Amino acid sequence: MLLSETDLTEPLASVLAEPPGDEVRLYWLGQAGFVIDGGRRRVVIDPYLSDSLAMKYRGQPFPHTRMMPAPVKPDDIGHVDLVLATHAHTDHLDPGTLPALMSTNPGAMLLAPAAVEAMALERGGIGSNRLVGVDAGDVTEPVIGVRVTATRAAHETIRHDTAGRHMFLGYGIALGGATIFHSGDTVPFEGQVEEVAALKADLALLPVNGRDTRRASQGVPGNLHLTEAADLAAGAGIAAMIAHHFDMFEFNTVPRRNINAFAANESRIYLCGARTGVQYRLGTAAL
Repeated sequence: MLLSETDLTEPLASVLAEPPGDEVRLYWLGQAGFVIDGGRRRVVIDPYLSDSLAMKYRGQPFPHTRMMPAPVKPDDIGHVDLVLATHAHTDHLDPGTLPALMSTNPGAMLLAPAAVEAMALERGGIGSNRLVGVDAGDVTEPVIGVRVTATRAAHETIRHDTAGRHMFLGYGIALGGATIFHSGDTVPFEGQVEEVAALKADLALLPVNGRDTRRASQGVPGNLHLTEAADLAAGAGIAAMIAHHFDMFEFNTVPRRNINAFAANESRIYLCGARTGVQYRLGTAAL
C-alpha cells in the first residue's frame, strides 16, 4: 500500500465532524496521538489535547509547556468507535482529554492495558462496560470491523504489574483492509522485530524523540532514536513509517529538520515526519 500526504483544505474539526469513509486515512493530533479512519470506523489512539502536564509540572525543571497548540478539541472529534491508550503516562492516557472525548462519543469503547484498568476508568470518566483491558499477545475485535493485536513495548524497560501483565503496549490495528502498527512508547528490545513482523503491517507509527542521560536523570523515560525507528520498520518489512512524538515539549523532542534530512536519504522505506493540518491516505494508489 502507498502512503500519501495532502494538506487539509478545512479545519480538522470540520473533517472529524463527518463520519469516516471506507478509505484508510490518518490525522496527527500531536505527540503520539492519531485519528485513524477506515472501513467506516474511526479509531483514536493516545490523544493528548489538553495542558494537563503543564499544570502538573509547573515550576519543575521540565515544565511540559506545549510547543504546538492542540489541532482540535476533544469534543470536536465525532463518530469515534474506539479509543486506544498504549500506557498510563498522561500524554497517552490524558484526564484532560478522555472524559470529553468519551462523553461526545457515548458508543465508543476504550481499550487500554489491563495492568492499568483502574486508572483508565478514572481518567476516562467511564463505566467498566466501556473498557476493554488487554495484555501483550491478545487479539481482540472490540468493535466490529476493527481488530487489535497487542504487542510488547519497552518504555526503556519492559515492565509488568504484580499480576505479570505488561504496563506498556503497542497495537496492530487492522481496519479498512490495512494494518497499522503503533508501537506505543518504546526502545529496541530482544524479539521486537520478529514480533512486529508477524503483524504484516502496511504502516508504522513510531516515536523518534530518543533518550539521553539528562532526561533520564529527571525521570523521563525515552523512546526510539530516529535511526532505530527506521531500522525497526525496515526490519519488520513495513513499507512506510510516520515519525511522531516530537514538537510537543522542548526538553523531549528532536528537530523536524533532522527528521526531514534523514527521510530524504532513507531508501528502505517511505518515511515522513508527522504534521498537523495534513491528511495521510493509505491505499493502493497515490493521490
